[in-house]
Amino acid sequence: MSFLLEWHSGYAISATTVQRKTVSLLTGPALNKARRTFSGSRQSFRERRLPLAGEERQPPIISSNASKVYQSADDALFDLKDGTTVLSAGFGLSGVAETLIDAIRKKGTRNLTVVSNNAGAGEYGLAKLTSTGQISRMVVSFIGNNKSLGQQYHDGRVAIELCPQGTIAERLRAAGAGIPAFFTPTGSRTLIETGGIPIRLGPTKDPATGKHTVVEPGRARETRIFDDGHSTRSYMLETALRGDLAIVRAWKVDEAGNCVFRSTTKTYGVLMPKAAKVAVVEAENIVPVGALDPDHVDLPGIYIDRICPATSEKHIEKLVLASASASDVPTEKSEEAVKRDRIARRAAKEFKDGMYVNLGVGIPTLAPSFLPPRTKVWLQSENGIIGMGPYPRTKEEADPDTINAGKEAVTLIPGASTFDSAESFAMIRGGHIDVSLLGALQVSATGDLANYIIPGKAFNGMGGAMDLVSNPDRTKIVVCTYHSDKDGRSKIVDSCDLPLTGKGVVSTIITELGVFQVDRTGGGKGLVLTETADGVSVDIIRERTAAKFTVAEDLGTME
Repeated sequence: MSFLLEWHSGYAISATTVQRKTVSLLTGPALNKARRTFSGSRQSFRERRLPLAGEERQPPIISSNASKVYQSADDALFDLKDGTTVLSAGFGLSGVAETLIDAIRKKGTRNLTVVSNNAGAGEYGLAKLTSTGQISRMVVSFIGNNKSLGQQYHDGRVAIELCPQGTIAERLRAAGAGIPAFFTPTGSRTLIETGGIPIRLGPTKDPATGKHTVVEPGRARETRIFDDGHSTRSYMLETALRGDLAIVRAWKVDEAGNCVFRSTTKTYGVLMPKAAKVAVVEAENIVPVGALDPDHVDLPGIYIDRICPATSEKHIEKLVLASASASDVPTEKSEEAVKRDRIARRAAKEFKDGMYVNLGVGIPTLAPSFLPPRTKVWLQSENGIIGMGPYPRTKEEADPDTINAGKEAVTLIPGASTFDSAESFAMIRGGHIDVSLLGALQVSATGDLANYIIPGKAFNGMGGAMDLVSNPDRTKIVVCTYHSDKDGRSKIVDSCDLPLTGKGVVSTIITELGVFQVDRTGGGKGLVLTETADGVSVDIIRERTAAKFTVAEDLGTME
């Protein structure tokens, strides 16, 4: 007869057996035969035992009653070896496991493959490991402010697989859920589908073409056609994304590994431990078992193997403060500011009361400030917010755990909610967002959008942009952009020659000169000019627009 007597310190004690799971990043010598262990499909507890002959002594544990808790990040990573695949949580510098990254840098582990949303900034986050050459390969959606990493890529010193932000999240979720692959519309009919973005370049340029040689090409995706209930379109096959080690930072963690994440630090913190063989969390507060309300746990302890104290400070990548009073606003605006406000003011008219709206970086973020007082919309930020509020008024009010998609500190309004990146991009791909405002490098007369890369010049990544345009039948895509680029070339073209973010996705284009409606489904209407800015003639717009367009019979004025 076997029955459960007691749970204590990670042991399941029964009348017939004592079972305990073991965990290690290494495949070590045979365990002491005098000890009985339980070998599960996921190893969750470290075996505390005497070292065998020739084996290094394992680091101490704080308490025998808290078998997952280690004294330091150094101890928690005692068995980290070269060549490990690391899943590094965080978005911008928010929620980054800075203490564990410091430990990896100190340990000097090299040839790491790192999966992360972005690659750190300045002297913080993963920039600490890219600057030392410890990372040889990255899967990332956005390089951002880590300019040296972009240079390492162009020099052939590091391999980079650019992957849309929501696809990274879903690949991690799939790995944790035991799903080997899935189909997604994100990136369909772009270079992501064809494998057109090289993963690793050669260190020298081909003298015949003047371009870098390609050592490792991008990975082409299998495609299939599905009917999603609204239309029949192409989907791509993406595979699950697994790692050897996940490093995350949480606000509160109990000794059983149950985690509570604050605000937007949930992004990948909830996902990555599920997709890794070993998950280590650095905790700002380590509390006893039973101290957390079960309803407040964001990540159950079953997914966490090791806990260490978080000792490194948190940082804000971009701090923008709201104007404290009207006197802070310049009485005279520059010509560029006037153009920017004109675009944003018109974009605000796309919003209706109660809508859920996503804002891209730049001009789109200004649109809510032009809403009538009685019009209320819910602002969604793809890093995990519905109910995003204004910038903080003071530096003291800024919260490193609450940032927007542009990595800027923001506030939350009453009724706001925060969630992880898989949840965020499910609502985006699922068409639950009413309107998305985005910037552009180019937009075509048929609704093609290019806004993430300029070959040979800018190699930042697409972030969440490809996900945001993945369901244009249900989410209206509005481009807010200057009519011309810095060199005076029209951004509105018959056909984009820059790599596409999405094909046939844009419905409306708003510039400082006018408003265009786009026949993105090929219904025969083409590109139609529907509004002009005050004082701007149709002839001026024709002169400055590379694409062919017609003029609406009821042509209106923007303002």
